[in-house]
Amino acid sequence: MAIRTAMLKLGGRLLENLPGIDAGHRGPRTGCGNGHDAEFISYRAKTIDTVAGPVELHRAWYHCAACGHGLAPKDGELGVAAASLSPGLAKMNARAASAIPFAPARRLLAELAGIELTVKRVERSAEADGAAAAAILAARAGAVRSRRMAVLAPAGGPDMLYIAVDGTGVPVVACEAEGRKGKAEDGKARTREIKLGCLFTQTTTDDDGYPVRDPGSSTYLATFEPAGRFGQLVDAEARRRGCEHIRQIVVLGDGAAWIWNLADQLFPEATQIAGLYHAREHLHDLATLAARLLAGHRDDWLAARLEELDAGEVQAILAAGRDLDFLGSLAAERDKALAYFEHNAHRMRYQHHRDLGMFVGSGVVEAGCKSIIGQRLKLSGMRWTISGATSIATLRCHDASGSWDQIWQRPRSQTIPAELVTHAS
Repeated sequence: MAIRTAMLKLGGRLLENLPGIDAGHRGPRTGCGNGHDAEFISYRAKTIDTVAGPVELHRAWYHCAACGHGLAPKDGELGVAAASLSPGLAKMNARAASAIPFAPARRLLAELAGIELTVKRVERSAEADGAAAAAILAARAGAVRSRRMAVLAPAGGPDMLYIAVDGTGVPVVACEAEGRKGKAEDGKARTREIKLGCLFTQTTTDDDGYPVRDPGSSTYLATFEPAGRFGQLVDAEARRRGCEHIRQIVVLGDGAAWIWNLADQLFPEATQIAGLYHAREHLHDLATLAARLLAGHRDDWLAARLEELDAGEVQAILAAGRDLDFLGSLAAERDKALAYFEHNAHRMRYQHHRDLGMFVGSGVVEAGCKSIIGQRLKLSGMRWTISGATSIATLRCHDASGSWDQIWQRPRSQTIPAELVTHAS
């Protein structure tokens, strides 16, 4: 550890010397970025935390009288404008903070990398990088949907593209849930729904005829935005994935009306499939409701209905359900349970879809709700702002999609490229 500390200090001194070769002096005047000229004032120091420890940069400082603010061109070139962490350390910090809570992430950075940051700096830096990544994603979606960004047809593309959609609640601070109805006894909401989409492709089936997800083909999207805005992100990602050149598009969901409304609007040609396991849960709930009425025959009744469901015989399920002779409020609950099957009957042709080699379950996005969202944003005692939760969810989606390094490809990773801002507007 002593050797490592000494080597980091040596590395820090080397880093201080390297930028000194060019201190960012761009003459007596330079552009301020807003169409004005900023005048050179002096050389000023700025301390940046890096993977090799704190580094003091001496760079040229300019001031724009028209805008009333100063700037250091060298900061932008090094990717540390309005930032106190180097891009390399910011990437390391974001990786830790998106994986585990901020306080343990701070300890992890200190133990494994020898970098000491406060919990608040860990949080602010990670959320800033996540917000920048979300803004770039939104801008790219606007560019794709407006045809300002060309999408090349995939060479030898896959046979099917699946779009699996789900939503899950994230605990939020009181002001984020104010005025919203909740399921608690006091009627107040304590969570906000984050919508998660997973797009993946399928080319083959296994020896038993079950579909096989193409390795590395899954991409994830998450947002608290309304369904319409979420749909735009999904639509753009589907286009980026080449949906216009893929033979079959399949939308998988849990039966929520907003999912199918989006599917009808954005992918009218797609096959819609209500997840089999959600449908099975509804049958179990119906059997529990009818437990007393069925007496000792509940399990046999349920087994017969599950068999009908697997075969896609929804009309048989509806007939058996209506034969349950409930009275009063129980009859209303039965009708409500059966309405799920009635409304989604055309999405429950499970045997037919299996014969075609399709997935019939939305397990991949449900697992994403647990692993991407739940394991980081829904831990005990957590309460999020919408902006903070969006930032961390975006980082985790990039990680799960295998596109983590795309966030850091540009020298100024915290800056949204101007051309994408234009597309987004």
